Formats: sequence, C-alpha cells, structure tokens
Amino acid sequence: MKALLIRGGRVIDPAGGRDEPRDVLLRDGKIAAIENPGKIKAPDAEVFNAKGLVVAPGLIDIHVHLREPGQGYKETIATGTAAAAAGGFTTVCAMPNTVPVNDAPEITRWMQAPERGASIRVLPIAAATRGSMGEALTDYAALKEAGAIAVTDDGKPILGDAIMLETLRAAAPLGLPVIQHAEDTRLTGGGSMNAGALAFRLGLRGMPVEAESSLVERDIALLRQVRGAHLHVAHLSTRKALDAVRAARKQGLHVTCEVTPHHFALTEERIGLYDTNAKMNPPLRAESDRAAMIEGILDGTVDAIATDHAPHATHEKEQEFERAPNGITGLEIALGLAMQVLHVRHKMPLARVLALLSSRPAEALGLKGLGGLAVGSAANVVVFDPAEKWVFRAAESRSKSKNTPFDGWELQGRVRLTVSEGRIAYRR
Repeated sequence: MKALLIRGGRVIDPAGGRDEPRDVLLRDGKIAAIENPGKIKAPDAEVFNAKGLVVAPGLIDIHVHLREPGQGYKETIATGTAAAAAGGFTTVCAMPNTVPVNDAPEITRWMQAPERGASIRVLPIAAATRGSMGEALTDYAALKEAGAIAVTDDGKPILGDAIMLETLRAAAPLGLPVIQHAEDTRLTGGGSMNAGALAFRLGLRGMPVEAESSLVERDIALLRQVRGAHLHVAHLSTRKALDAVRAARKQGLHVTCEVTPHHFALTEERIGLYDTNAKMNPPLRAESDRAAMIEGILDGTVDAIATDHAPHATHEKEQEFERAPNGITGLEIALGLAMQVLHVRHKMPLARVLALLSSRPAEALGLKGLGGLAVGSAANVVVFDPAEKWVFRAAESRSKSKNTPFDGWELQGRVRLTVSEGRIAYRR
C-alpha cells in the first residue's frame, strides 16, 4: 500500500463536523494527516488531484445480498464488492440468506476469508434462528465472536411473538442489533406488488401496507419488554410503519430504520406492463408512501440509506411477474440517486446526504471506527464529483447480475476513487 496524498479536495466528514478544503494523506492503511491545502509534505506519496471533488468517508451499506455461499451464479463476494467499490462503498453488511444459511460461525468466517476476493470490507449479518426457520435461536455469542455484527432472518420475518421476544432477549446483552424484515407474510401470501388500484388493474394480488406496519408495531411492543435491546427495521417503505418508528423513538426506545433508494425514488407505477426489474420486497409503494420516506429522511427519523442489493440471474427475472424473484441491484447507483433525489431535488445539504450513507449507518448498527475521517482511523475514503451528471448502464455494471429498473437513468454525483483500508479498490 503506497502512501496516497489526496490533494485539493473539499473534505466533508459528517461525523467530525468538517466541511472545508483540505489535503488528506493515507499511509499504511490509516489516515495519517488532514491538513490545510499545501501543508502536507510527502514526497514518497502518490498524488491524487481532487480539485473540484468531494473527499468523504467511505460509504457503508448495511443491507446487501452477496449470494455466497451457494448462489455464485447470481453474484459472488468478489463481484458484489467490486460493484460496491465502484459505488463508493468501503464496507458492506451481508445478509444471511445464503445456501446454506449463515447460521454458524464457520460460515460467518468463510465469508470473510481472503480467498473470497473481496475488494472492500465485508461484515456478515448472521441468521437469528437456525436455517432462518423462525424456531430455534442460533448461537449469538459464537456468531459475534466469528465476526457477525447483527442477527436477522431477513426475507423470512420472525412472526412468532415468543421467538421474537426470545431473540431480543438473547441479543441485548451481547449488544447485537436485531434486524427485522417487517412483513406479516400471513397478509401477503401470493402477493407480488403493492395492494391498491394499480394491482387491481394489472390483475395481480397485492401486499397491503398493514403487513409491514403491523409487524413493526408488534416488534416495538415486544421491545418495551427487553431492557437494552435494539430493533432495526430493514427497508422501511410505508408511512404507517415510519410513524410507528418515529413514535417509539420519541418514547426513548432503541429503534432504528433504513430506507432504500428505490423506495424514495420510485413508485408502483414503475412496474408498467409487468416489468420484473421493478419487482422487489417490500414492493414499490404509492406516491404517498414514497413522499413519507422523503419526509422521514429529511426530518431525521430515517437512520440510513441501504441498497438491499439483491442480484438475480437474467433467466430468473425473465418470467411471469408473479413467478419472478424479488429484488434489484443497487450498489453502484445509491450515491447518484441520493444526490439526484435528496440533494438536487429536495435541497438536502450534501453533508446530511453523506451522513445517511456513512456515519449514520455506522452508528445505527454500532460499527465502531467506521463512518468518519479521523487521523489514525482506517483509510476508508471515497472521492467523487458532486456535479457530474452521468447515465447508468446496467450492461456496464460490475455486478454479476443486471436486474435494475434504473438502466438508462441520468444520475448526479460520480465516484472517481474508492480507498478501502488504504488500498485503492476503485479508480475511474
């Protein structure tokens, strides 16, 4: 790792409250210095000219699916992290719905092994129950020791009150967040899109907003019974669920939540004539819910922007809408969508947008030492042009899969350099 001097950029560090012209020196995998322009003398360092660019903490995605082990035809840890690096991410948190499910320390360690070829840091999230079947708890202490940073059954929500309460009680003393995919599947069976007039016109069975909000409300009620527990709501998508989170936080409960770029950028209308690249779970919602996600982001209720990057092979998506799997890719476009929708359209200050992609997700899941630019900390840095407009082409994606509704979209804010723990993971 040769020393790297990032010169002449606008350094924005939400965690440190910094927004000013500075030079940044990276050496031996650490941030060695942050000084006034021209002050750092490092003749041995490679120089990267960041004039007109933003230098920020490496982005953190707390919800991705890297598909390994078991589904390498969709994505591998190597290809998924290459896509993440191209999007400015230096840390991704990988969900456990792999084959086999990541419910054992051996799998957690396997995902982090150097042999996986990760371009950036991978933090596994382990299954809350064995096989994610919602019955017997996994060994949380052993999983944490192996490197797991939270527990969840992800796409298989924990429906039983008793097992969810047991999960919260087991995770609390270990400081592990419990992440819930909030969907009462008893209300969504056979559903493939948001319930409403559009689903009726398309002849598709809908998934009501109450399926999400009722489970969030149930989980919050259980959380009241467990001292020190932390509930994190994944990919929140409805106003009702957001209101429940907002109210719980006002009452002092430890509830955090994330929203995806597609849920603040798109509505159910994007499905058009059964476009399976617009099929995901939770589904794209009505405009009123999309507007609520924006409100929650702007007022600070939403803790993080997370992609829910969910790659699928082309042949899996090229079938009837109801049969196609849920999910889209998103790692390479999250920053561009956040810039376009939140910063440009809704005038959200750039530092706050970056906080939602770096310091706040780190804080939400307790990822110590990540999400900021401090001398002595790991050299996780993204450099991007906040003004550059560019068109995303799915065919050029570094992800193994191309399932996205954003193919051909014009975005704003393009990554020029991603440095993960001192190593250049991406350079354009």
